[in-house]
Amino acid sequence: MKRPQGFDQPVRRQPARPPASTPSNPPSEPRATSTSRPSNETEPIDVIAPDVPIERATAPVIPLIDPGLTGATATAPDEHASDRASARAIKRAQRARRRFEKSEVRRFTVRGRRRRRAWVIGLGSVGALVVAVVLIAYSPLMALRTVEVIGAERVPAADIEAALSTQIGTPLPLLDRGRVDEAMKSFPLLQSYSTESRPPGTLVVRVVERVPVGIVREGDTFQLVDAAGVVMQSAAEPPAGFPLIEVEGGTTSAGFHAVTSVLRALPPEVLAQAVSASAATKDDVRLVLVGDTDVVWGSAENSSFKATVLATLMVSAPPDAVGGYDVSSPNSPVTF
Repeated sequence: MKRPQGFDQPVRRQPARPPASTPSNPPSEPRATSTSRPSNETEPIDVIAPDVPIERATAPVIPLIDPGLTGATATAPDEHASDRASARAIKRAQRARRRFEKSEVRRFTVRGRRRRRAWVIGLGSVGALVVAVVLIAYSPLMALRTVEVIGAERVPAADIEAALSTQIGTPLPLLDRGRVDEAMKSFPLLQSYSTESRPPGTLVVRVVERVPVGIVREGDTFQLVDAAGVVMQSAAEPPAGFPLIEVEGGTTSAGFHAVTSVLRALPPEVLAQAVSASAATKDDVRLVLVGDTDVVWGSAENSSFKATVLATLMVSAPPDAVGGYDVSSPNSPVTF
């Protein structure tokens, strides 16, 4: 720009520097009058550069190795030291890994040992229990000392106990069942029996005696038999209270089994009034009651129902008042 004093001098751009204090204004110089210098001359202008502070090199700031240590001397970082620290960290991680693996192995090993220990203890306990039971069962503590008979009436209980006395002193598990069965078969009045061992030394024998149903005549002898034809008693005179069975073919015939089935179905009060029972065939069973009252029974089928009907008829029409009863058709009984 052109001024009265002349053109401005170009100002050189200086690089940015930190701010500095503003220099004081130079003393003003008196302007020359127009008479002192010619008008066409320009008065020189002093260019004053601002004071720029001189930058001084400073030492680099190096942190302390451990800021927590007071008074520690700062040293420059060492690449080898960082490598050693990394190696130590890796070793620590490896040691921690090994410790973890060992603890896991111990944990699973302890669990396995506990399981094996539990199995061993359980099997040992079972084995010890079995051995103890065997030793006790076959020891003299379990020897037979007493025989108890239940259900014997016609057969004396003392006779059964005497027959089984050969087993006294034998451990209950070692009783000879064959000899026991042989001893019980010597009593024909027994239909069946069962045994029960009661520790420490008792044998309980439950018996079911045979039930006599009638009399069979063999020559001059009268035999009291049950429904199977087993002779329970023999005498020269017929036992009182039982009917005489008259059939063809003896105790093995079909007629005999039909008659005994009917006699077993009779109520005790009716059986006590029966004098005889006969059967020409298995479907033609007949009874004779006290006072020669006949009973037409028919077959042995529905014998329980027929027995109930006969007992009812005997109450409504006593045997001494009628000639007989026909219950072969129990739904339509007939009194004659």
